[in-house]
Amino acid sequence: MKLYFSGTSPYVRKVMACAITRGLDGRIEKVPTNPHESPAALVADNPLSKVPCLVTDDGLALFDSPVICEYLDSLGDAAPLFPAQGAARWRALKLQAVADGILDSAVGTRGEMAKPKEEARDAWMARQKDIIARAVAQLEADPPHKTVDIGSIAVACALGYLDFRFASDDWRAEAPRLAAWFEAFAQNPGIAQTVPA
Repeated sequence: MKLYFSGTSPYVRKVMACAITRGLDGRIEKVPTNPHESPAALVADNPLSKVPCLVTDDGLALFDSPVICEYLDSLGDAAPLFPAQGAARWRALKLQAVADGILDSAVGTRGEMAKPKEEARDAWMARQKDIIARAVAQLEADPPHKTVDIGSIAVACALGYLDFRFASDDWRAEAPRLAAWFEAFAQNPGIAQTVPA
């Protein structure tokens, strides 16, 4: 398998955390890619010019981290990261959605921060920060369990991205239970081995 890869992408981190957790990382060739430059090879496989993009062994190009993570979960014999049914499944998928929402707001804000100051842009960024704060508050009220599943992996990657790109915004001050969960969960190999540098 081939993965178009950026070492600082939290979406790529989620995919690699799933691959490591399932013991599949050795089967993935990582291709360093700057999606902002729309390289021809990436665009040929993903017209959206985004990472991650996984090309399977049979040549199928998959993109968007939830799709790739679910595909990886279908390979091998490791315990599933996507619970098959019931409350555990819906909780894991909800946590993934909350985490991806945090990332969508944080990644978008990061991109806007590099642009000149403008009232409309500042208002948009303030709205995104409010979204992140509300999502963190919801996670504080009901932190993920110790279970290693797609929900807990996604939340850990989202919180790690906040630490990486927004270190001055201390989410931990308002979320001590979530912070304690993250500190313990970050020891899992899939999270520990994918910390952005």
